[in-house]
Amino acid sequence: MASSSPCSLNQLVGDLERSSFVSLLAKLINESQHVQNNPPELVPREDLVARYVLEALLPLSTSTGGGPLVVRHINYSDGRGNVIVEYPGSVPGRVVSFVGMHMDVVTADPTDWDFAPFTFSEDGDKLRGRGTTDCLGHVALVTELMRKLGVTKPNLKNTVVAVFIANEENSSIPGIGVDGLVKDGLLDHLKDGPLFWIDTADKQPCVGTGGMIPWHLKATGKLFHSGLAHKAINAMELNMEALQVIQERFYKDFPAHPKEIIYKFATPSTMKPTKWSYPEGGINQIPGECTVSGDIRLTPFYSTTDVVNKLKEYVEDINANIEKLHTRGPVSKYVLPDENLRGRVEITIDGDIMSGVACNLESRGFKALCKATEEVVGSVQPYSITGSLPLIRDLQDEGFDVQTCGYGIMNTYHAKNEYCLFSDMAQGFKVFVSIISQLEED
Repeated sequence: MASSSPCSLNQLVGDLERSSFVSLLAKLINESQHVQNNPPELVPREDLVARYVLEALLPLSTSTGGGPLVVRHINYSDGRGNVIVEYPGSVPGRVVSFVGMHMDVVTADPTDWDFAPFTFSEDGDKLRGRGTTDCLGHVALVTELMRKLGVTKPNLKNTVVAVFIANEENSSIPGIGVDGLVKDGLLDHLKDGPLFWIDTADKQPCVGTGGMIPWHLKATGKLFHSGLAHKAINAMELNMEALQVIQERFYKDFPAHPKEIIYKFATPSTMKPTKWSYPEGGINQIPGECTVSGDIRLTPFYSTTDVVNKLKEYVEDINANIEKLHTRGPVSKYVLPDENLRGRVEITIDGDIMSGVACNLESRGFKALCKATEEVVGSVQPYSITGSLPLIRDLQDEGFDVQTCGYGIMNTYHAKNEYCLFSDMAQGFKVFVSIISQLEED
């Protein structure tokens, strides 16, 4: 290996090469149609992307190319592989890792886009197509980082590890991505150093994410003709009034937390309805049932278990005291004594509850990321959002020191007309090199 001090690593490795990066990214984006993750209709074949990562790195590997990289391709499902790449350092137990670059994408409808989503295209600094920001652009970026290490062979104390994963965009088929790798202990050694999850945007450290609790509130009343409203229990009115009570109690029990200021969360915890459903019927029928659905976005300083228990408590109180619930109009009611009928609400929670993450702000990984960002980008402004990244909370719970960053465009995340900027990715490359250099000095 070439001898290199930390201060010379950047000079040795150099900058992100546009021609090599764009060539690789184009190959990945041109496979994006086949790695859309929305089962059962669309099951991605991440190996279509992994093959290009392997094509770039295997010639520099210990197994086939006589190079320094240790490359493993690990499948838990046919055609849906993960790739682990290691550049060995000289000191056992020292490691820095870049993880989370996922090889699947969300769906795209070509009729909504101004350009073809599944064909790579360029517009000056813009690199366009589904996955350029989330997350195939980062797959290409970290592949280029590992390729440069393999070519230049710097003498490092820290082992540098990259983990490209399957199945990030949909959790309905568990155990085939990073969760499978963790379960099998294949990433245990990454606990010895900071782990940088590369799947956010806008070039700044993302230090906090939100938990998510999907809920469904069903109201049951009595269907009747709207001309005889006094004989009905209007499930819509019941649901609206019950939801208002539940929301008021939620915001009282889970108010803005003092740590949200420290972590610069864009919003506090929220409980919002997003969907409304009810049986078909005429406009002159008062509905006997309806369901409002939505989700809770919870900052990581509250327990999702506590919230679920409170939701159940709110609903029990409403049902026990349904006569006290606010009504609408002179004959609106939720109890019909003569018929021994009481309106009722029930809340159900979907199984895919996710907890948020608060990164360790005292971590040497966080400090290295901040310093590198300030040096390369010009300023460092850590931020938090109540969007959810469920896999990183799982890693944190397993004992990994997780920090998150990314170099796509937040406004195009999961959106139409997705793109990234080459200039942003080039800065990301420099940030990674700076992080490696700083951690060499510890």
